[in-house]
Amino acid sequence: MEPIVESFFHGPTFTVSHLLIDPLSRNAAVIDPVLDFDQKSGRSATRFAETILAAAAARGARITALLETHAHADHLSAAQFLKRRTGAWIGVGAEIVRIQAYFRPIFGAGDMPIDGSAFDRLLAEGERISLSSDAGALEIEVLHTPGHTPACVSYRAGNALFVGDTLFMPDYGTARTDFPGGNARTLYRSIRRLLSLPPETRMFLCHDYKAPGRDVFAWETSIADQRARNVHIHDGIGEDDFVRMRETRDAGLEMPALILPAIQVNMRAGRWPPAEADGGVYLRLPVDRL
Repeated sequence: MEPIVESFFHGPTFTVSHLLIDPLSRNAAVIDPVLDFDQKSGRSATRFAETILAAAAARGARITALLETHAHADHLSAAQFLKRRTGAWIGVGAEIVRIQAYFRPIFGAGDMPIDGSAFDRLLAEGERISLSSDAGALEIEVLHTPGHTPACVSYRAGNALFVGDTLFMPDYGTARTDFPGGNARTLYRSIRRLLSLPPETRMFLCHDYKAPGRDVFAWETSIADQRARNVHIHDGIGEDDFVRMRETRDAGLEMPALILPAIQVNMRAGRWPPAEADGGVYLRLPVDRL
């Protein structure tokens, strides 16, 4: 049984959220939901997440799980908004605790436990998630795929694979590895593991930045296509060559525009920091810390 997948592109952050529907039970998961956030004004909105809710309703689907591939640095998560609207649980890779431990002192987030309890479920390598108790219901397999961050996971459901930031479209390449806990050698091994899956596996990405020469945004490819054409890690690229390329490239990259607000929210499973004495909610801007 293969899942139904509908994808939603968030233009301001070049992010893709995915609605994964079990065709038997019509229960669904949202993978990497995005909250609208304008950093210049500090305003947030839920328009994008509401389009996912509308699409689920139109398909007769009930959202029961919200799955994060990692603590994103390029957008804020809409998981809490969707949880309030649907009652769905929020899951993330178990190694999120390493991200929380690293960033809690940087953001002065002493109120936040670093045991992952901000999330409803911590998901381990090899764990299988069922969206329904019905016999024969679709299962989602958790694959720990570190390298971009130590907490990255991918989700495999039938012939569909959701890889977060680990890979991009073949003409764009692979994830950066210069974030805390990232490692180019580890990323290479994670990707080669993914590329050992059946070649017909459909691969869904979390971002597309539209490589030069391509006119349209895209977020679905395949294992076979990545192995044949990925500009960074196609078949024949060795580990040492990949590491040299990746580390050289990363040395010249700027930080994502939303990294400071995004990490503060996403390490809390999409929650804002607690309100201050005046009732206002504030995000911190650490100076010379990253």
